Amino acid sequence: MKDSGSRKPYTTGNFNIIKELFLLGVSLICLFPILWMISTSLKGTQEAFTSYSLFPKEWRFDNYITAWKQADFGVYFFNSGFYTALTMLGVWLISTLGAYGFARLRIPGKKIIFYILIGSLMIPIPGSFIPLYLLMNKYQLTGTRIGYILPLISGGLATSIFILKSFFEGVPKEFEEAAIIDGCSKFRIFSRIMIPLSKPSWMTVLIFTAMSTWNEYLWALIMFSRKELMPIQVGLQVFQGQYFTKYEMLMAGTTIAAVPMIIIYIIFQKRIISGIMAGGIKG
Repeated sequence: MKDSGSRKPYTTGNFNIIKELFLLGVSLICLFPILWMISTSLKGTQEAFTSYSLFPKEWRFDNYITAWKQADFGVYFFNSGFYTALTMLGVWLISTLGAYGFARLRIPGKKIIFYILIGSLMIPIPGSFIPLYLLMNKYQLTGTRIGYILPLISGGLATSIFILKSFFEGVPKEFEEAAIIDGCSKFRIFSRIMIPLSKPSWMTVLIFTAMSTWNEYLWALIMFSRKELMPIQVGLQVFQGQYFTKYEMLMAGTTIAAVPMIIIYIIFQKRIISGIMAGGIKG
């Protein structure tokens, strides 16, 4: 009779190989649309329609130059960068203060307020566009930068506060008690102790905020009719209307719009995971 223990390494090794192959296959499936987009953006017009190869016969890098000039991507990039930066700043400032208040301060009814805030995540985002638009129109903010940014900030607060509150609750209270003995105020404790300690969590919040703001399309489409105010995603829609028969130009424009977020994700992917883990595990 064979020892079952002797077969265990072999079985475990086979399972690991199968798991790695499966994950490799899923990764290739996820990467294929991106590779096809980049490949098509580097082809000529005829080749983009007739060739299914990922390797162009003639590499047309000038497609990117033409797309950038024809679509005024410089204006769209500035707008998206401006909206993203201000939204990140607003979400960071309000969510860190709010999360610290929920986690540490004695506020009457804070649990009810927190549950209402988290419950807002159950509301579909498009379902809030009509009341938001009516509200912005009431205060004459439709078609303005501030009218576009304010709802983006408010829309990112619930998730951000949830992540940061979980982290703050995991910080030992002894840190604050020692700081109070040294004469630190609540604000000094928050700014000098809590903010540095929570950097992995709020960095994750900032990355998520940047990605969602950069990729926002429907709210921008509702708010803006002037080309000089449009962000990159709406600019792509305008560009598509001009070059809907030229796939290589469409893919070049799409690649230009996608590159910043791809770079951010590649650089900060480990920080995203560590930030979520830091916010989800309490000490």
